[in-house]
Amino acid sequence: MTTRLRLAAHTLRLPRRAQHTLARAQHTLASLPARVRIYELGARDGLQNEQRIVDAATKIELIHRLARMGASSVETTSFVSARAVPQMADCEAVMAGVEQREGTDYPVLVLNLKGFERAKAAGARSIAVMAVPSVTFARKNNNCTPAETVERAATVAAAANAAGMRVRGYVSCALGCPFEGAMEPAAVADLAEGLQAAGCHEVCLADTIGTGTPGSMRALLLEVLPRVPSDQLAVHCHDTYGQALANIYEALQHGVSVIDSSVAGLGGCPFAGPGASGNVATEDVVYMLDGLGIESGVSFEQAVDAGEFIVQALGRHNSSRAAVAFQRRGRPSGSAAASRPGGRLPGESWKQAADELSEPPAEAPPRRLFPYGPLSSVRGDAV
Repeated sequence: MTTRLRLAAHTLRLPRRAQHTLARAQHTLASLPARVRIYELGARDGLQNEQRIVDAATKIELIHRLARMGASSVETTSFVSARAVPQMADCEAVMAGVEQREGTDYPVLVLNLKGFERAKAAGARSIAVMAVPSVTFARKNNNCTPAETVERAATVAAAANAAGMRVRGYVSCALGCPFEGAMEPAAVADLAEGLQAAGCHEVCLADTIGTGTPGSMRALLLEVLPRVPSDQLAVHCHDTYGQALANIYEALQHGVSVIDSSVAGLGGCPFAGPGASGNVATEDVVYMLDGLGIESGVSFEQAVDAGEFIVQALGRHNSSRAAVAFQRRGRPSGSAAASRPGGRLPGESWKQAADELSEPPAEAPPRRLFPYGPLSSVRGDAV
């Protein structure tokens, strides 16, 4: 019996006030999308600010693992200045080494026509461009105005569309700027609409520094949705203040069905401060979606494996709470759970799984916040 049917079956036995509460819950469930696409950022946004340079072979293996786990899109690299972003200096080598799977998109980030031409020559089939609503951020990062960031993105998008490529447009700092604080939803909506009009097939609202809340996400979507339909929107949430999953859930209730995430919670904006969390972890997102009955096509256990692969290569902490809990609990014997979201055992309910996950071993190593680099400069591809 489905969750909705179970809720309906219990309604007759509940007091009137409880029935009203249940009706609201049923309405929320009905408004959620049946399927969500995961746009995986671990190989690009996840690595761009890491101090340890990751070799091309390791990046390629990570990308292959991210594709195998079931992500619909794996943002592969960025064609930007190697001096500004040393981690992406091997972008051509990475593109050349990736064996692209049918049904998986491998977009790359570009910021100008020069970057686009490099990406095109390297065989990219889809790209991402960026605009920003903050006057100060645009001036410091791009030496232009917010409107000019859209114009520059439009120039690149036109060239990409002419070449038959798909184009995604990021609106960075959509819920907050490191220099100006909260952004006006109307200003963000202007940029989102401008990117769509410029030829972006998908517009992603990025909470670059992770200061958004469900309330500010709701206010933003109410402003944007009349101008850009939900099936052309994505959200990109950082977990700096622990609000990422709540913000994603809010977006789901508004019909948004493309979610950005990064295995192991890798990445983040350099302005968030020492110890701040980065991108929302793919493992956490998939665990939540599976619990809601929303399909993503991503194997939870394979996402955990991909996250462990890259954190071991980096020698750093895994920031996914779901992954850490799953690993402490232990893997089921055999390989039957390899493709089962959440690693649930046959016949095991989510409550049973949660009960076990809530009691990690007393000897479990303490978690520590991972270190960010110095807040010394604005990175050209901060999303």
